[in-house]
Amino acid sequence: MTEKQEIIKEMLAMQKKFIAREQQRGVGQEEYYNPDEGTELDGYHEKFTELSNRLIDLAHAEKGSSR
Repeated sequence: MTEKQEIIKEMLAMQKKFIAREQQRGVGQEEYYNPDEGTELDGYHEKFTELSNRLIDLAHAEKGSSR
């Protein structure tokens, strides 16, 4: 599996868990952007953003373009 595929797989798993959590209890902006330490969402936004940026970089490298 390529790095791109692994990142996409991880992001989809993260989204699936997030959606299930959101449907069960809801998620407010404060909880999403500034979650309590040790909670389910602790680090979620940062990790998802990191993966997204890496995926964008890989796509640009693949096409020979830049941001």
